[in-house]
Amino acid sequence: MPERRPRNASDPASAQVTGEASGAGDGGTVSPARVVDGWFTVDPPRLIGTRCTACGTVCFPPQTLTCRNPACENDELVEERLSNRGRIWSYADARYRPPPPYVSGEEFEPYAVAAVELPSERLVVLGQVVRGVGVDDLHVGMEVELVVEHLDPGHVVWKWRPLAGEGGAPPAGAGPGRSDHRQDGA
Repeated sequence: MPERRPRNASDPASAQVTGEASGAGDGGTVSPARVVDGWFTVDPPRLIGTRCTACGTVCFPPQTLTCRNPACENDELVEERLSNRGRIWSYADARYRPPPPYVSGEEFEPYAVAAVELPSERLVVLGQVVRGVGVDDLHVGMEVELVVEHLDPGHVVWKWRPLAGEGGAPPAGAGPGRSDHRQDGA
């Protein structure tokens, strides 16, 4: 079975968010906590899944024990960085604050969620859509990319952002590969 190891500062999946994207505003470096550790990288934003070495089944979130394919009895899984782009398969909006342990920040804002198909992995992954993009801005088949966004000053989360020209342009000021939103509303 492959070695399982915790994420640490020398691991690319533990990269830091810097400058304005961190909310620091002074160009300094901070290491906000991921809402779910081990599920995504920050720079570049990528989801982390696992692939079965026997049958090739890819899973997200990452598995730690055995292959999720019921026809496979293998227990050798390797970490796999998933595609950072896909197409919306379905979407909805969330208008209530989820209960703990979900981290939603000080003031809850309703948000859109999208089930995004990653064709290379033959997988559909559910995730939030960036702030400022609602269900009226989305459509099935729309191409989206993975970005990292600050949930609050101490936490980052991965989200889906529509690509420009897909009927839902990214929010103003959102840079490539990262959604740069300030928490003070500016």
